[in-house]
Amino acid sequence: MTDAAIKSAALADDALVVTLTDGRIISVPIAWYPRLMDAPEATRNNFRLIGRGSGIHWDDIDEDLSVAGILAGIPGRSPAIA
Repeated sequence: MTDAAIKSAALADDALVVTLTDGRIISVPIAWYPRLMDAPEATRNNFRLIGRGSGIHWDDIDEDLSVAGILAGIPGRSPAIA
């Protein structure tokens, strides 16, 4: 789909904003990702880029998002954490 990788990511109150190495900036609603939506701010901000920028991983909530999924507009499938 793309050779672009994630250069950086940030979370706003209601959106995940991803900057790609090709210069695109993608913003998706946090509501698409129930685990992120339900997580406290500190947990949301505790992430790391994985696979040379092919994805983002949150250890505390065991959530992974891929650049391909974000670009395709695929909402998360992981259920919210109870």
